[in-house]
Amino acid sequence: MENLNVINRRRFLGIAGIGAAVLQFTGLNTLQASPAEKVELSSARTNPRSFTDIRQVKTSVLDIGYAEEGPADGPVVILLHGWPYDIHSYSEVSPLLTAQGYRVLIPHLRGHGTTTFLSAKSARNGQQAAIAKDIIEFMDALKIKSALVAGFDWGARTADIMAALWPERCRALISVSGYLIGSQEGNKKPLIPVAEQSWWYQYYFATQRGYDGYKANTNAFAKLIWQTASPKWKFDDATFDRSAASFVNPDHVDIVIHNYRWRLGLAEGESKYDVYEKKLATLPAITIPAITLEGDANGAPHPKPQDYAFRFKGKYKHYTQEGGIGHNFPQEAPKVFADAVIEAAGMANT
Repeated sequence: MENLNVINRRRFLGIAGIGAAVLQFTGLNTLQASPAEKVELSSARTNPRSFTDIRQVKTSVLDIGYAEEGPADGPVVILLHGWPYDIHSYSEVSPLLTAQGYRVLIPHLRGHGTTTFLSAKSARNGQQAAIAKDIIEFMDALKIKSALVAGFDWGARTADIMAALWPERCRALISVSGYLIGSQEGNKKPLIPVAEQSWWYQYYFATQRGYDGYKANTNAFAKLIWQTASPKWKFDDATFDRSAASFVNPDHVDIVIHNYRWRLGLAEGESKYDVYEKKLATLPAITIPAITLEGDANGAPHPKPQDYAFRFKGKYKHYTQEGGIGHNFPQEAPKVFADAVIEAAGMANT
């Protein structure tokens, strides 16, 4: 592995814009933002742009709410949000991509926004394979054969799983914090104390007190995560409230709690996903073209880029964005994220 190289951000953006430099991975790069750009990337607008036209489509389990922008015949990009966030993490990424002719789809993950279960009898299951299968079925319902898939947090894990298990459905991958596929067996291994401390909410959620506490204080809890995961991001109340509206979902608390309990082996998944989890437990390689991103001020638990680079066997690049960018990369650095999507599309086309 080569040492980290610092490249000029404007050079990267220019390269991405013309679709050049789609070479096989040779090292890790760091995007360097100028002081003026750092201020722009780290601030949120007082009157944030909202997605007002939310559409619905049914899968075998869900009625999925999603935003769609851009030309109907454009190349498809699916943008996947994390927790505790929602589709508005991409409110400024989307117009940058639609301006380049992309058809942008941004679904609410299960337990968020207007995405609801079709049956009251369905398990409120937050395991990783279930969420990834949701998005494959979302593509099926919309008759989309393949798409660029991009995400952060839960969305990055979902995109990683899609790329690993259904590579034929994914033209290219853009993943914040890289390779996030895990397993219940792998999660049995204890971490060093400082790493365990950063997962405090996972252990809180393992208790009835945690379930009750999150249910009673959902917004306050989410705002705390935003602040600790992105310590230099100066978002305002309007920006937070826009996303917090998506947590007023009848299944939100159950899905979030189950997700973290499942990871620790404290809750069972559904047997219909066993075949996928068995494959994911082997930590399969990702062979499609991929770009991974990281912010230099990510306060959430995340792996080091050099620890996961070997998982990517196809065309691959990594960029670490400087300038105080935290966990919610697409909302904090929308142009950088959009340019990564465009560059990944170029990698897929060569």
